[in-house]
Amino acid sequence: MALGVEHDGTLSVPPLAEAQQAGWYDKGPTPGERGPAVIVGHVDTKKGAAVFFSLAKLRPGDGVDVTRKDGKVAVFTVDSVEHVPKAHFPSQRVYGPVGFAGLRLITCGGDFVGHHYTGNTIVFGHLTGHRNR
Repeated sequence: MALGVEHDGTLSVPPLAEAQQAGWYDKGPTPGERGPAVIVGHVDTKKGAAVFFSLAKLRPGDGVDVTRKDGKVAVFTVDSVEHVPKAHFPSQRVYGPVGFAGLRLITCGGDFVGHHYTGNTIVFGHLTGHRNR
């Protein structure tokens, strides 16, 4: 699903009712195009695991396939997996320009305090190929 920004400038997230779907930041490049394609999803809900529950288990060198709306699959390789406090979210590294087709996968992480996680897990990757679905 396509996502935009909230009134406070933060990235929208998929509705909890659709926690098994990830959302693509539609103000950025499509996955596989030059620039950082940003995809976000929930780690869990009160009902259990969500689409990015296992995101933190990815390691450099792992592959990630992103099926695009046009039916093509953009194939990425993980460069790094980082855990950052929400207060120190690396906006420039996530959204800033890059000279290649990049991927940023984002979900919540860290401690669960009150009704929110204190951090984010961010996967950084680069395009290594395309294929048909």
